[in-house]
Amino acid sequence: MEQLTIKPDDPGTPEARRLIEELDLYLSDLYPAESNHLLSVEALQQPNATFLLAQINGKVAGCGAFVNHQGKYAEIKRMFVLPDFRGKGIGWRILNDLETSALANGLKVSRLETGVSQPDALKLYERSGYRRRGRFAPYIDDPLSVFMEKKLG
Repeated sequence: MEQLTIKPDDPGTPEARRLIEELDLYLSDLYPAESNHLLSVEALQQPNATFLLAQINGKVAGCGAFVNHQGKYAEIKRMFVLPDFRGKGIGWRILNDLETSALANGLKVSRLETGVSQPDALKLYERSGYRRRGRFAPYIDDPLSVFMEKKLG
């Protein structure tokens, strides 16, 4: 039986860094550099960021994070599930845990930027109640970007 655990973790650990590096490679294959809005490990280690690591039976399976933008909204960042673990609902669970944590931190809105070349991510966000919206700061208009928002709670 597969045991899924999702917990806050330091994105600077070797296993988290490897996962983030794999996400960066994945995104660099899909988009040009100027369309990749990657948050560094150091930014994920700041007090306004929450980073979650998902493991199945002790093996790293995925991650996700949110940044608290001055109490106004949570921005979902670094959502990723390794290919071997996709289709098991892990992304949904990570997203749900991030939203629960954001709400517990007093944030009533969640926003994100994703890309047009990630249909599975778009489907996950839409099924989770996210709706498309216009860009938000600090992003610029980019035909490869999709901006979404969800009211929490």
